[in-house]
Amino acid sequence: MTRYQDDFYDAVNGEWAKTAVIPDDKPRTGGFTDLADEIEKLMLDTTDGWLAGKNLPEDSILANFVKLHKMTADYDKREEVGVAPVLPLIEEYKALGSFAEYAAHIADYEMAGKPSVFPFGVAPDFMNAQLNVLWAEAPGIILPDTTYYAEDNEKGKELLATWRKAKEDILPKFGFSSEEIKDLLDKIIELDAKLAQYVLSREEGSEYAKLYHPYDWADFVALAPELPLNDIFTAILGQLPDKVIVPEERFWTEFAAEYYSEKNWDLLKAALVMGAANSFNGYLTDEIRILSGAYSRALSGTPEAMDKKKAAYYLAEGPYSQALGLWYAGQKFSPEAKADVEHKVATMIDVYKSRLETADWLAPATREKAIVKLNVITPHIGYPEKLPETYEKKIIDENLSLVENAQNLAKISIAYGWSKWNKPVDRDEWHMPAHMVNAYYDPQQNQIVFPAAILQAPFYSLEQSSSANYGGIGAVIAHEISHAFDTNGASFDEHGSLNNWWTEEDYAAFQTRTDKVVAQFDGQDSYGAKVNGKLTVSENVADLGGVACALEAAQKEADFSARDFFVNFATIWRMKAREEFMQMMAAVDVHAPGKLRTNITLTNFPEFHDEFEVTEADPMWRAPEDRVIIW
Repeated sequence: MTRYQDDFYDAVNGEWAKTAVIPDDKPRTGGFTDLADEIEKLMLDTTDGWLAGKNLPEDSILANFVKLHKMTADYDKREEVGVAPVLPLIEEYKALGSFAEYAAHIADYEMAGKPSVFPFGVAPDFMNAQLNVLWAEAPGIILPDTTYYAEDNEKGKELLATWRKAKEDILPKFGFSSEEIKDLLDKIIELDAKLAQYVLSREEGSEYAKLYHPYDWADFVALAPELPLNDIFTAILGQLPDKVIVPEERFWTEFAAEYYSEKNWDLLKAALVMGAANSFNGYLTDEIRILSGAYSRALSGTPEAMDKKKAAYYLAEGPYSQALGLWYAGQKFSPEAKADVEHKVATMIDVYKSRLETADWLAPATREKAIVKLNVITPHIGYPEKLPETYEKKIIDENLSLVENAQNLAKISIAYGWSKWNKPVDRDEWHMPAHMVNAYYDPQQNQIVFPAAILQAPFYSLEQSSSANYGGIGAVIAHEISHAFDTNGASFDEHGSLNNWWTEEDYAAFQTRTDKVVAQFDGQDSYGAKVNGKLTVSENVADLGGVACALEAAQKEADFSARDFFVNFATIWRMKAREEFMQMMAAVDVHAPGKLRTNITLTNFPEFHDEFEVTEADPMWRAPEDRVIIW
C-alpha cells in the first residue's frame, strides 16, 4: 500500500487502479467516466425498449428521436444503401472548376451543411456580452496541435502517416483510384502544413482576452480579396455585418489572402473533395463507420470502435441530446437533491464572498468589484427550464432516407445558429445536456451550470458525509465559481464583458500568484509527456480556489472530517487511461491530469499536511513559503 505522505493520489486510488478495466472502445476509465458509462448503459437499455415499442415516451420530441434511432439502428438498410447517398456530393465537388465557382456557392453550402472551409460563427461579443456577433475563426488542422508540426516532433510525423493510411483505406470505398487518392492526400497534407504555421496553438487559444480582435467589416473583407464575403453574408444574414471579431488574427492577416485564392485552388479543392467523401461516414455502412474512426482511435490509443448498438444510439442522440437529458433528469434527479445542491451552491457563494472580503493582498476597490461579480453569478442546477426552439422543428420524415433526415436536421441547427446574429444572448440556453457528467462556467454569461448527471456519488450523495460531499461536488461547484476569477475570468466583469476591473498593483499581485501555479505544474511528467503549466493554469487556479472554498465550507459543519474531504477529492479525479491518450491530452487539454490535480493542488493546504502528518521528509511535502493560495 502506498502511504498518503508518499503519493496521496495513489494511496487513495491505487487499489482501485489495479482492478479497473478500461473498456476496449474507450481511452480511459475513472471518476467521471465511470458515471458516464453507467448513464450510457441506462440510456442504451431504455432506448432498446423504445425501439421495441416498450414504455415509449409520450413526449413528441422524443418520439422523433425514436424514429431517427430506428433508422440509425437499421444496419441492414444502411448496408443495402451503401455509399450511394454520398456519391452525388463527391461528384458535385469534383466538378467545381475554379475558386471563383466554389466561392459563389459558399452561402448555399454553409446553409445546407455541405463541406466548406468557412470558419465563421456567432457568439457573444466580448465587449458587450449581451449581444451575439460574428466571429471569424480559422480552418482546422489534421494534428491535435501546432506543436506536433515542429521538425523534431517525431510523434507528429507518425500521426500524420497514420492519418494518411486511414484515408488510403477508406477512400477506395467511394470509388477513388489509387492515383486520385495519392494526389488528394499529397495536396491536403501540403495545405495542412502551410495552415499549421498560421493557426493558434492550444496554449495561445487558452488566453481568452488575447483573442479579441474586432475589425470593421470593410477592413476585414480586404484581408481575403478573392473571397466574396459581402455576397456570402448578404445571402446568410440578409445584410452586411458592421464588424467581425477575429481570434485567429494571424491566419487572416498573413495567410487568408493566399488560402482563399485561385492560386491555392488545387490544394483547397482536394480538401473539399475529401470533405465531401467524409460527410456522412457515420451514417453509411458499419465498415465505413469503423474505418472512418481509425485515426481518432490511434490518437487516443483506443483498440476498438464502439459497437453498432452504441454507435446507432449516439448518432441519433446528437440532435436530441438536451431532450434526452430532460428525460434522464426526470428519472434520476429528485427535487430533494436539487434543493440540497442549490443550498450548497448558495453556501459556496457565501463562503467565497467571505474569502474575497478578507483577501488582504487586494485593494478594497478590487475586492468590492470581485464581490459584485460574485453576487450576480447565476447558478443552473440539474436541467434547463426549456429546450432550444429548434427541438420542436426536428421532425423525422420516415419516407426520407437516413442521410436525407440527417441533412434536414443539420439545416435546422445551422439556420438556428445564424439566426442568433445581432440578437440578445439567450441566458437560459444550456451548452450541455443534463445527462452529461460535467459542469461549466460561462464567462460571457457569468453563469455556473451543473447537469444532473454529475450530482451523484462519488461527487454527491445524501448517503455520504458532508465533508465527502464538500470534497466532491463542493469542490466542483467552487471550482466553477473560481473560473470567474481565474486567469481568463479575471478579465471579464459581472456582465460577462471584457473589462479591466483591477488596479494595476492588484493585477500584478494576482499574476505573481498565478505564475507560481504555472511553475508548480509546468514540466511535470504525464505518461512520458510534459504538462504545460501555461496551458493548464486557468483550470489549476480554479482547482485551488475550489478546494480552498469547499474546505472552509466543510469546516463549518458539525461532522467535519478533513480525511473524508481530501480522500473524496482524490477519488473524484481517479482515472486509468491509455498512454497515447494521456500524451495527447498533455498537448491539447487545458486540464492537468487527475493525479496532478490531486497531488499538486492539495500540497498547498496546511490542513492537508496536518491531517496526514506530512513532514519535510515526505514526497508530498511542500514548504509553507512555496504554497500558493489565491482565493
